[in-house]
Amino acid sequence: MNEENKKIDSQTKKTEESLKVEVKKETGEEKIVDKQVTKKESQKIVLPDIRPGMVVRVHQKIKDIDNKGNARERIQIFEGTVLVCRGGKTAGATFTVRKKTVGGIWAEKIFPIYSPNVVKVEIVKIYKVRRAKLNYLRDSKKKLKQIKSQVISKRK
Repeated sequence: MNEENKKIDSQTKKTEESLKVEVKKETGEEKIVDKQVTKKESQKIVLPDIRPGMVVRVHQKIKDIDNKGNARERIQIFEGTVLVCRGGKTAGATFTVRKKTVGGIWAEKIFPIYSPNVVKVEIVKIYKVRRAKLNYLRDSKKKLKQIKSQVISKRK
């Protein structure tokens, strides 16, 4: 009788464990049903403290479709000056990066800080600024003054 009870107990424990944890393979999300706790494995990426006046290199995931219709994922690098940081540390926080492209045309992109598409952010240079928003750089041709002690060397 004890052996039968042990078998039944072990079977019920296995079914209870399978009910408590549900894993979605597509999103990598682990959900515990009883406690209503969710975890995302690779979502928490520690980004450096991004401020206006920094020259940053943003690595972003992009999905491409070739002529045959095959989808592939690659990482695109966007390097430029941070103009604005909005939202602080909230979930919807963003930062705007501006760079000069080939032909003298300026391009701006707004990146969400906690987006899964932003793989990493590297700081290239730090400039001394006195404003929180560098919108005046859009119109004028002024250059920012570099802080010599905090220049981060480029790694190859």
